[in-house]
Amino acid sequence: MYEVKDRVCSLTLNRPEKKNALNAAMVSDLKKLFTHAEADASVKVIVLKANGDVFCSGADLESLQQLQKNSHEDNLKDSNHLKELFYQIYTLKKVVIAQVQGHALAGGCGLATVCDFVFAVPIAKMGYTEVRIGFVPAIVMVFLLRKVGEQRAKQLLLSGELISGEDTLKFGLVNQLVAEEQLSDEVISFCTRLIQNNSIQSMELTKQMIAQSQSMTLEDGLSYAAEMNAKARATDDCKRGINAFLNKEKLTW
Repeated sequence: MYEVKDRVCSLTLNRPEKKNALNAAMVSDLKKLFTHAEADASVKVIVLKANGDVFCSGADLESLQQLQKNSHEDNLKDSNHLKELFYQIYTLKKVVIAQVQGHALAGGCGLATVCDFVFAVPIAKMGYTEVRIGFVPAIVMVFLLRKVGEQRAKQLLLSGELISGEDTLKFGLVNQLVAEEQLSDEVISFCTRLIQNNSIQSMELTKQMIAQSQSMTLEDGLSYAAEMNAKARATDDCKRGINAFLNKEKLTW
């Protein structure tokens, strides 16, 4: 589901009867919706949320059953399909916020992990249970290592344990815990602050740099940073922002 209000685009997982489990069709739909939201000039921030009691339970049972019949080529194609969605969200030009109103498990937790911010209810269980069914959390591992570091990633990925509440904050899976009845309002309030206070060009360049610079050597990273610094100075937003700052004018983006 795709909805835009006050420059916030809400993308809603809408298979509550299947606990919003991921299958090939759902991944395709999400890729199309994120592509549309990225190009939509009326959108500044994107919220990924879900209908029902569960945010996302991971792979669809029918998809898991099909894995046993697939050839290597079929499995690689399916894996690349999910990889492309995760990479798309992680590198999307616009900020993506996960609104986790219920459990986010395995691939569903991966879906939240690749978002820029995660707001969750305290009772939401999160984790990667793949090792408990003889599988591997392969694709999300690449992003989780960046997000929480090796020690915490190992504990989550190798144990397969689910965590909730303050533990999700401690492990870095969640930015903020919010009571269920306040979750939607808190997310919208945060979106509004980003929309009113921050330049979309600046957020885009900053997000791009975070994704790119971590794989560089120190020297290459600094050279890249200097280049992006110079590029940012030439943007219309930077010129407008500096002018407002110097003239002590209130700026609303």
